[in-house]
Amino acid sequence: MKKKLIWGAVVLLAILHKDFWWWSDTTIVFDFLPVGLAYHAFISVCASILWALAVVYAWPEDLEAEAEGE
Repeated sequence: MKKKLIWGAVVLLAILHKDFWWWSDTTIVFDFLPVGLAYHAFISVCASILWALAVVYAWPEDLEAEAEGE
């Protein structure tokens, strides 16, 4: 079940990565950062958290056992 949730989140992040809605927006966030760049920074942080969760909850046990020589 956890693997399916992780894969679903990966697909969702891949879809959200293609942000066409902020291409022409000139809004500035934090007084220096364009909103499109801030959005991509947020997506990058979410992707790194998702990768950490994938390693903890969805790492294949058989690969670990094979690497340890069991």
